[in-house]
Amino acid sequence: MAKGGTPAISELERRGAAFVVHEFEHVPGERNYGLAAAAAIGVDPDRVFKTLMVTADAEHVVGIVPVSGQLSLRDLAAAVGAKRAEMCPPEVAQRVTGYVVGGISPFGQKKRLRTVIDETCELFETILVSGGKRGIDIELAPAVLVDVLGAIVAPIASSR
Repeated sequence: MAKGGTPAISELERRGAAFVVHEFEHVPGERNYGLAAAAAIGVDPDRVFKTLMVTADAEHVVGIVPVSGQLSLRDLAAAVGAKRAEMCPPEVAQRVTGYVVGGISPFGQKKRLRTVIDETCELFETILVSGGKRGIDIELAPAVLVDVLGAIVAPIASSR
């Protein structure tokens, strides 16, 4: 297993996916996890994507958007054919995924959930997502993420 092994890293290894693990110092009390990760790793924040938990109608859904933007709940609902969507409270997101907020990875969750990633992922050769622990990000091609998760690519982000 790669250094800093997490369920996310284990899933990618089992799938034979190509990825790179980036470890960095997580500053306790930091709340802008993705922007802090981008600065620590030295990459454009548009390439670092945050994993958000949403309830769309009665279904838990994962939304993945750049840390430089925000999730459009209306657009995510439309992408999964739901009437409405709302953010999950942090304690629900942690219980459903098995990860702590700030370290929620789209990979290696307790249960595979429908996942939607913002279409801007396709602008980059590689993107970064949480590796399942604060201070660990995974860099991979967007196509690998889509393939491993069976993700939907849709316009779900809005600018800040």
